[in-house]
Amino acid sequence: MSDDAVVFLNGVFVPLAEARISPEDRGFLFADGVYESIRYYPSPDGGIGVLFELDRHLQRLRASLDEIRLRGVDVDALGEVLPELIRRNGLEGSPSSIYVQVTRGVAPRTHVFPDASTPPTVYARARYFDPPIDAWRDGAAAATFEDQRWGRCDVKTIALLANVLASEDARRAGAREAIFVHDGVVTEGSHTTVAFVRDGVLRTHPSGKRILPSVTREVVLRLCGELGIPVEERAVAVDEFPRVDEAFVMGTTTEIMPVTMIDGRPVGDGRVGPITRRIQDAYFALHP
Repeated sequence: MSDDAVVFLNGVFVPLAEARISPEDRGFLFADGVYESIRYYPSPDGGIGVLFELDRHLQRLRASLDEIRLRGVDVDALGEVLPELIRRNGLEGSPSSIYVQVTRGVAPRTHVFPDASTPPTVYARARYFDPPIDAWRDGAAAATFEDQRWGRCDVKTIALLANVLASEDARRAGAREAIFVHDGVVTEGSHTTVAFVRDGVLRTHPSGKRILPSVTREVVLRLCGELGIPVEERAVAVDEFPRVDEAFVMGTTTEIMPVTMIDGRPVGDGRVGPITRRIQDAYFALHP
């Protein structure tokens, strides 16, 4: 993000260099907060672009806030702020992403909730997004790690230390994404949803507390219905990897990224598979 970037903080737009959050903020002290990431796609004709699936992202933000019992956030008003954040940063014509974070606010450190009158801290920033074109085209490597996250992965909390550690370990192993494994089955990636293809059927972990309710996953499952690709919401076990034909990870900034190698072994024949490519093409066609 450039030095002259503008961010949104607690109701006002301010230069990033002037944005200040108290060290007593519960997001800093306890990771007591939630977040969202949203992609912005510029219009090919030079007009105003699109915040992809904005309503669904805001719906998920409301759900996360409800789950951690954080009140007093005007999510609808926040949805109106985000396009202005794109404009103020001069990103109307650029592929971009927006990060939104809401914490329980500033209060003396104690494990119980602060007084209900404590205002939440609401922060948002926009920045240029550099598309991972090579990985989209050629595929990427992934590595598996034990899923050591807390038991409510369906809440998009800012408490991401387990994800960070796994991502770093994946990077050191030469992989682009970390894939979590719980009781011998794949749950999801450190920042993605994971899908596999075997015998023409797409399989992905069922919804529930072990995975995030991914917006991209919802879009992909809808596209599979339109493309006539059978889907099973059923977890894939690690010992099934040798029999898997294709794999890919998906997410707001990952979009649809083929996975051609897991733990140093090829997925299928080690090339991007035809069903992954069909889904990827259909997904890319949804936006400019």
